[in-house]
Amino acid sequence: VQLQASGGGLVQAGGSLRLSCAASGRTFSMYDMGWFRQGPGKEREFVAVIRWSGDRTYYADSVKGRFTISRDSAKNTVYLQMNSLKPEDTAVYYCAADRRAYSSGRYYQPSNYGSWGQGTQVTVSS
Repeated sequence: VQLQASGGGLVQAGGSLRLSCAASGRTFSMYDMGWFRQGPGKEREFVAVIRWSGDRTYYADSVKGRFTISRDSAKNTVYLQMNSLKPEDTAVYYCAADRRAYSSGRYYQPSNYGSWGQGTQVTVSS
């Protein structure tokens, strides 16, 4: 599956953004979808994951209660709604896909995803 992320931008602290990740191919509904981010000088870190069926989601503690991941299989798209943004959320955000990321139990590890989008920059000013 090929992924195309979009929706990043510059926003003030406390603001909101919605990221989108459009997937190609007919088997999108069979993929677990994740969002990761990589800040300047930092390693890529897990943000959120949604199971292929859409019935399970998990979040990093740092974004829990502020971010929401969702998917629309009719549009082959996964979303990340980001509210109450903080300067520390500044990063390049990547979407990722894999058919076994969730079942592996290690959905938080980048190495468990076989497909990646190109990334979209999110900058939160204080």
